[in-house]
Amino acid sequence: MSEELLAVADELYALRLGDFTPARDARAKELKASGDLGTAVKALKKPSLAAWVVNLLVRRDPDQVDQVLTVGSALREAAAAMSGEQLRALTRQRRQVTAAVTQQARSLASESGVKVTESVADQVEATLTAAMLDERCAQAVRSGLLVTAITTTGVDEVDLGAAVALPGALGFSASPVAAPDPHHAPAATGARPDLRVVPDPEAEDKARAAAQEALDEADEQVTRARQAYEETVAAQAELEARSMQLQAEIDELKRRLADLEESADEVDDELADAEEARTESHAELEDATAARDTAAAEVARRARPTRPA
Repeated sequence: MSEELLAVADELYALRLGDFTPARDARAKELKASGDLGTAVKALKKPSLAAWVVNLLVRRDPDQVDQVLTVGSALREAAAAMSGEQLRALTRQRRQVTAAVTQQARSLASESGVKVTESVADQVEATLTAAMLDERCAQAVRSGLLVTAITTTGVDEVDLGAAVALPGALGFSASPVAAPDPHHAPAATGARPDLRVVPDPEAEDKARAAAQEALDEADEQVTRARQAYEETVAAQAELEARSMQLQAEIDELKRRLADLEESADEVDDELADAEEARTESHAELEDATAARDTAAAEVARRARPTRPA
C-alpha cells in the first residue's frame, strides 16, 4: 500500500461526513490517470456515522484518545498480571473515561452540525472500549480510517478487515485537525471604512455585569453537578467493590462445593466396596457357622453313652 494512498485516505476521512463521497469521487477522477491509485481511492468506503464520529475525535482531540489508549494498555497489563485490585480500579476508570470521551465526541460532532443519537453514541463508546481491550483495535482507532464501529470482548481476536478503510494501515496515525474558530468570520465586502460603532460605556458595564452574573451562576451549577457526580462515582465504586467481593465468595463456595462433591463421590465408591465386602464376609460367616454346627452334631452323635454308677 503506497504512502500516497494513505495520504489521500487521511485527507478524505478528515472531511465532513456529507462531503466524503463527492470529494472521494473527485479525487478518484483526478487520479484516474494514475491507474491503480485512482481505482483504490474510488474503492474507499464512506464511514458509518459512529465511525465518522470516532475518526473526528481522533483528529480533533488526539490527547483524549491517547488517554483512552493509555488506560487500555494499563488495563491489559493488569489483567495479564492478574492484579485484582488494580484491575478493578482500572475497570472503573475505563468506564468513566469512555463515557466522558464519548460525550466529548458527541460535542465535537455537534459543533460540526451533526446530531449523535444515543444509539450511535453507544457504538462510539463500544469502539472506544474495544480500543482499550484490544491492541489491534487501538491501532485501528488511532488510524482515523474507521468505516464501521468495532466491538470486542477482549478475548477473541477481532476481524478488522472490514472495520478500516485500508486494513494494511494499522499502525498509521491520523493527522490532527485544528478545531474551527467559531469567532472567526470573513470580513464583510462593501463595508464603509468611515462608519464606526461607538460603544456605550454604561451599556458595556451592564452587559459585563450580566455576563459575570451568568458565569457565577454557571460556576455554582458546575460545582453542584460535580459534587453529585463524585457521589455517584463513589457509590458506583463501592457497589462494584462489593460485587467483586461477593463474586469472589461465590467462586470460593463453588470451589468448595466441587471439592465436597468429589469427596462425596469417593466416599460413595468406598461405601459400595464396603457393602460388597460385608456381603462376602456375611456369606463366609454363614458357611463357617454351618460347618461348625455340622461338626458339633457329629461329635454329639459319636459320643459314648455314660455308664450308670
